[in-house]
Amino acid sequence: MINVTKPFFPRQDLFQRYIDGIWQRGWITNHGPLVNELELRLKEYLNVPHLLYLNNGTIAIQIAIKALELHGEVITTPFSYVATTSSLVWENCTPVFADIDPDSLNIDPVSVESLITDRTTGILATHVFGNPCDVEALKKIADQHKLKIIYDAAHCFGTTYKGAPIFNYGDISTTSFHATKLFHTAEGGAVFTQNAELLKKMAYLRNFGHETPTSFAMVGINGKNSELHAAVGLSLLPHIGEILSKRKEQYKYYNDKLCNLQVERQKLVDPEGYNYSYYPILFSSEGLLERSIAELNKYNIFPRRYFYPSLNRLGYVERQDCPVSESISSRILCLPLFHDLSEEEIDMIARLLLRVQNN
Repeated sequence: MINVTKPFFPRQDLFQRYIDGIWQRGWITNHGPLVNELELRLKEYLNVPHLLYLNNGTIAIQIAIKALELHGEVITTPFSYVATTSSLVWENCTPVFADIDPDSLNIDPVSVESLITDRTTGILATHVFGNPCDVEALKKIADQHKLKIIYDAAHCFGTTYKGAPIFNYGDISTTSFHATKLFHTAEGGAVFTQNAELLKKMAYLRNFGHETPTSFAMVGINGKNSELHAAVGLSLLPHIGEILSKRKEQYKYYNDKLCNLQVERQKLVDPEGYNYSYYPILFSSEGLLERSIAELNKYNIFPRRYFYPSLNRLGYVERQDCPVSESISSRILCLPLFHDLSEEEIDMIARLLLRVQNN
């Protein structure tokens, strides 16, 4: 069976050494030494000034919304994983959907600006599949209208934009370290900011608001992660160069094998800084997509309709028209891509897709 993705497992001997240390110390959660070490190592690797390691990427978005005190309307993208929208709804904000650019698949700044009202307090944009948003245009809009920006950078580990870490953009960026990501801690996530005071506020928010064991600075939740999860991340981090390099090779191999497949592809904003975390293709119709999935499934190959449906069509948000996102979401398919996916398996996937096209 070939799934759309598969977790990378680090060396067991290195992981076991970290686990042995946890057992010796008897310290399993509440900001232990491995969590602190992982935060420091990630700051060094990613070249970011501040980050907090959290228990998942959804909590990261919710903490960012709370830290920036967003309320009322928040302009967001309809083309993302459901957590982007559900986090806004969970935090009692009203998602207002700006349509997307058909090439980059990211939120369209022109659409964003057209939707700003006196009830708008922020922008929540996703770097789709790790492809950077138009960060300059969005910053200009936010500055002009005094809005806060959160970037959902769940797919962006290792991505840079014009040589700078993508996590350094926006008031806050968030990411996911879920097992499906290039870098993972089984479950996990992080928030990033260049503002030290904002970091301090988010540190309170992730730990029940504790200032001391018996005093509280503000309301908070449990956004902490454990020593066990940090051990996974610390064991995996030495492999990240190999992971990124292999993913780029696989992406290019797919390109070669699918050069005669009549599909569109996401336009990369900065190919030199891209992490090649996903391989999405856009069919000419939903019918052709469905026939392609059915053919792949016959051979136990399971791609994913990622992202589907367009989030402006969710049952718990106000219906808004986003024709570009609705069209893209009905025709896009992410093909299998993971570290030990072989060239022979990619060859087979390509042959099956071409078979459907040519029949």
